Amino acid sequence: MGNGPRPPTPHTDPEPRVHPTTTPTPEPPAPTDRADDTPAPEGTTPPPTPSPSTPTGTPGSSGTDTPGPLGTDAGSSGTGTPGPTPPEGTDPARPAAPRPHHTPEPTHEEHRTLAHSGNGGGSGTGGDGSGGGGGGKRPPRKPPEPRGGLLMGRPFGVPVYVAPSWFLVAALITWVFGGQLERVLPELGAARYLVSLFFAVAFYGSVLIHELAHTVAALRFKLPVRRIQLQFFGGVSEIEKEAETPGREFVLAFVGPLLSLVLSGVFYLGLLAVRPGTVPGVLLAGLMISNLIVAAFNLLPGLPLDGGRMLRAVVWKITGKPMSGTIAAAWVGRALAVTVLIGLPLLTQSGALGSTAVDNVGMDTVFDALLAAILAAIIWTGAGNSLRMARLREHLPELRARNLTRRAVPVETDTPLSEALRRANAAGARALVVVDPDGTPLSLVREAAIVGVPEHRRPWVAVSGLAQDLTDGMRVSAELAGEDLLDALRATPATEYLVVEETGAIYGVLSAADVERAFVKAMARPS
Repeated sequence: MGNGPRPPTPHTDPEPRVHPTTTPTPEPPAPTDRADDTPAPEGTTPPPTPSPSTPTGTPGSSGTDTPGPLGTDAGSSGTGTPGPTPPEGTDPARPAAPRPHHTPEPTHEEHRTLAHSGNGGGSGTGGDGSGGGGGGKRPPRKPPEPRGGLLMGRPFGVPVYVAPSWFLVAALITWVFGGQLERVLPELGAARYLVSLFFAVAFYGSVLIHELAHTVAALRFKLPVRRIQLQFFGGVSEIEKEAETPGREFVLAFVGPLLSLVLSGVFYLGLLAVRPGTVPGVLLAGLMISNLIVAAFNLLPGLPLDGGRMLRAVVWKITGKPMSGTIAAAWVGRALAVTVLIGLPLLTQSGALGSTAVDNVGMDTVFDALLAAILAAIIWTGAGNSLRMARLREHLPELRARNLTRRAVPVETDTPLSEALRRANAAGARALVVVDPDGTPLSLVREAAIVGVPEHRRPWVAVSGLAQDLTDGMRVSAELAGEDLLDALRATPATEYLVVEETGAIYGVLSAADVERAFVKAMARPS
């Protein structure tokens, strides 16, 4: 502050009064339970990040609104095709969007294995914003690794987490299986609960193997996997990109149930080698049946189950359209959810699942109905998420760095903030790039930092004190679009990025707020 030449008094160089601006953001997504945001710049309050899978809520303002000058209360970014940033003192005309927000995160596939159920597609999580606060400078932060509970290990380099909800399910399995052991092995006494707990852990170990099958297949196809999470009613493998061909999609979905069938066979062979009516015999029988149920349920042909993804791959292959496959498999999944909601309690009451109708009264009836409702809700929600993700993939190519870039005015490091704003407002620009005497970009003046400087102090504050130094990750190509653009922004979270041509020439400045608003606007349009 104050390290530049003393400018004229504010009365001789008036400028508009600055007010922070806001942009409506979508509500946070329902399923994904998985957002670890890097703190936004000091002095700003980051809004919730839209998830690609559930872009609900009211979209942000349209890109056709007329913005105010830099440092004023602007509604939203305008449209038009920007040219390269002109030399200092010329007439750029690129409008801009309001305060920096988070960057939407690229889509990722999920393979979810329900405990006695299947796997499905879910949603993504938000990007991050970072930057220096006040008059200081801070290097951009590396996005944190997604978390989801207790880290158990990194098989094949993929972190495996146990969610807190798993402990609730483990306790429930221990209680239910313990009651069964009391009838089968009454001599165990209270020790039956230790055996039941071992069964719960072993069963979720089988679920982990199911998810590792999806993970290994994804890595074989060069698809990045963010994490595996064991949670309520099963596990989920977060695969960040979609398979490129229907054949790979089919294989990626089928390997999970296949491994569950193999495990069921292994436990059956083990059962043949032990005496029936013993603890090992009961455990092996329980694990055999459980894995068989997991495989069978996952093979049902409806999203978000593995069978639904296999159906999607088949329809995709026949029609040549991934979206057609998703729509067909998602609606079959919704029909399956209704069938489970109504059919599972009826099957239990009829005794078709191995117990007599007389036994299925009271709390057992309530438990069966509750289990059916939970499974139906998971399947219905997963099918809807799959449809939303497919629509997102259709619209992602509309996010182009060249179309979203703001015009920028180059200013030298010792330029007073008031003079820099006067030049930007006179030129209709909405971004400031700090350059050296040779015109080489050094840093970007953060819009949030401008808002934090009182108007009467601006003549004595140099732009260099409000800028964030440029790093390689903050320079993005004007040719980036879709998932490539979102991947580049997530790799180096920031509020503004310098957009450059392939030749290295400055094209303008890209704000994470502009990307978010374009993302929400694209998702609001029907497929």
